[in-house]
Amino acid sequence: MSKPDRYVGVDKDINGGMTSIGKIIRDAWVFGLVPETETCEGWNLAGIDALLQKVNAEWDKYGCMVSQLPEPLAQRHREIHDRAIRKARATGWSGEHETGDEES
Repeated sequence: MSKPDRYVGVDKDINGGMTSIGKIIRDAWVFGLVPETETCEGWNLAGIDALLQKVNAEWDKYGCMVSQLPEPLAQRHREIHDRAIRKARATGWSGEHETGDEES
């Protein structure tokens, strides 16, 4: 089975959008790089990669740490990511896949 050449959109992504591309899009929303109405549906890999580069440039300003974000951005980050987590959990996502290898 081949991978699709276009992204399905964060609202239609697996695991309620809790994927690496979903995180890129949510972070782009946090930094105002794209509006929250932009799901990136239909974007090709080059477009997602270009967005990733912009998101990374923004994170670099804050040492890639949420704790270093100015309060307005930190609040926006909490709101966007908390909403995404609630939505994903409602669809059955638990986060175990992402943290399963962190057991000590």
